[in-house]
Amino acid sequence: MVKSAPSPIASRKPSKVEGIKENSNFLREPVATEILQDTTHFSEDAVQLLKFHGSYQQDNRDNRLKGQEKDYQFMLRTKNPGGLVPPQLYLALDKLADEYGNQTLRITTRQGFQLHGILKKNLKTAIATIVNNLGSTLGACGDINRNVMAPPVPFKNRPEYQYAWEYSQNIADLLSGQTGAYYEIWLDGEKAISAEENPEVKAARQRNGNGTIIHDNEEPIYGTHYMPRKFKICVTVPGDNSVDLYSQDLTLVVITNKKGQLEGFDIFAGGGLGRTHGKEETFARLADPIGYVAKDDVYDVVKAIVATQRDYGDRTDRRHARLKYLINDWGVDKFRAQVEEYFGKPVEAFKPLPEFKYHDFLGWNEQGDGKLFLGISIDNGRIKDEGSFQLKIALREIALQFNLPIRLTPNHNLIFYEIEPDSKEAIRDILSRHGVVSDPDKIEPLVRYAMACPALPTCGLAITESERAIPGILERVRALLDKVGLQNEHFVVRMTGCPNGCARPYLAELGFVGSAPESYQVWLGGSPNQTRLAQPYTEKLHHNDLDSFLEPIFVYFKKSRKSKESFGDFCDRIGFDSIREFTATYDPLTGNSGNKSRHRVNLKVEVYTKLKEVAESQGKPMTQLVSEALEAYFQNLS
Repeated sequence: MVKSAPSPIASRKPSKVEGIKENSNFLREPVATEILQDTTHFSEDAVQLLKFHGSYQQDNRDNRLKGQEKDYQFMLRTKNPGGLVPPQLYLALDKLADEYGNQTLRITTRQGFQLHGILKKNLKTAIATIVNNLGSTLGACGDINRNVMAPPVPFKNRPEYQYAWEYSQNIADLLSGQTGAYYEIWLDGEKAISAEENPEVKAARQRNGNGTIIHDNEEPIYGTHYMPRKFKICVTVPGDNSVDLYSQDLTLVVITNKKGQLEGFDIFAGGGLGRTHGKEETFARLADPIGYVAKDDVYDVVKAIVATQRDYGDRTDRRHARLKYLINDWGVDKFRAQVEEYFGKPVEAFKPLPEFKYHDFLGWNEQGDGKLFLGISIDNGRIKDEGSFQLKIALREIALQFNLPIRLTPNHNLIFYEIEPDSKEAIRDILSRHGVVSDPDKIEPLVRYAMACPALPTCGLAITESERAIPGILERVRALLDKVGLQNEHFVVRMTGCPNGCARPYLAELGFVGSAPESYQVWLGGSPNQTRLAQPYTEKLHHNDLDSFLEPIFVYFKKSRKSKESFGDFCDRIGFDSIREFTATYDPLTGNSGNKSRHRVNLKVEVYTKLKEVAESQGKPMTQLVSEALEAYFQNLS
């Protein structure tokens, strides 16, 4: 893959969005004027600024009629550092979804909520309701620091997790937009009652630090033009990759001493997954280790990194504007040197870390202080009621009855915590009555570890389906695995409707990236713990060809894997040339590649699925059923 940088930045004009930001009076206009107009949608300039306020203007393509105005509606995204959602806020969002949205809530892969289907006339009421119920949408989108992620697990006996929560909130506060526009437009100038800001954070925001602060400016850290593009941060603990730390612009890893006291943070920077098909100068990239900083200096080093991207990031080409491109073009050493110039002293050497593992924290667990937490798996983060499956009603009932805080997870699941042990059975009963599975061992593993973005019909960037397509795709993958004798195998599958990668498919073992209507680019070779990038294996696979495409790859995996080797690790080790060589000579009738022969019969997926169902219902091996059916067939012939 060619990773060439565009022509020198100094010779090019700033992008159009830079002018919109400059002329907005710190995100006020034209949003403030247009929200008062009796129209169904905003102008193009206002749409760009609306993102900073936490909303995207969308068009429901399912309802699009030729010759008529687009079906304009708005998506609202909340900002919840560390995924924290107080019960009051959850209930307010649940009600807003019913009154103004599409009757569903969607958990994002950055630990926030999205409300879909809101009309322009209801946007102000919806945002005001969120803010007045301990929430916010400010900075959930736009060229600004996005939601700061953290492991969602409430281990009270492991102080490093509590530090991750504390600093995800503090850094979110440090980098929050300071413009008064948000409260002027959506709350008529009345700032909502909120927790008192940490004095250290407030002081750090104003502390200069060799050019990190822009004086006499409504936005002391961001300035008039804010960031060149979105900026993503997470705080995690050694060994915990529930946050996909390598995909972030900036990752801080909590370092404690033997007594569990906070000492400082390891720093990673330069991750990012967004790319564009056919533009090889855009690419997914893993974050690099940068160094270590003591706890007393963490806010200043964060500001130094933000200032480096603010001042040197590419503002001429938005496809080349993320921090990953700056670090890729400069190299880590030059980037570190510039950060140190803003920081005022050298960054210390990176501290050794254990191998990072993925965790989803589902099911019932001890939280370490006598109370419990419950992680609930939510398919693609969509909280809805559908027939006998009434997840939305169940979660509302639990929130109302038990007043429990919630943490949203980076894999768009949900955790209730602070649960008294004597409440466990009542909560299990609520979930059971509404058809919600609370035991993760009863969830199909392919589904448990999969993610998909919303894509069609509302996302304007979507090329093809994702959330609505992945259930059927996973069923077919499972049928294929069963067919080739890999009944106990599962791996990380992620799907997006476009190459921007919101569900982080480039870190999956099997990634599907929308490339044309009903077609996907396929990525293979990511690690089970999301610590290695996958690579593009094929550019355009129509979903009808999925089974014939994957079957030989799965057969090769079964034949040539090492003991306990995962699918992603196998693809990475064996290499794409070897996989292509095997698949090119694969015979679906024999199940072999090359000239070797075995007695094997290929079945259509639907026939195989039915055979499996009957075998399970009768308690017989599938081979026995096939043999009995064929014997009866041959007897009838004679």
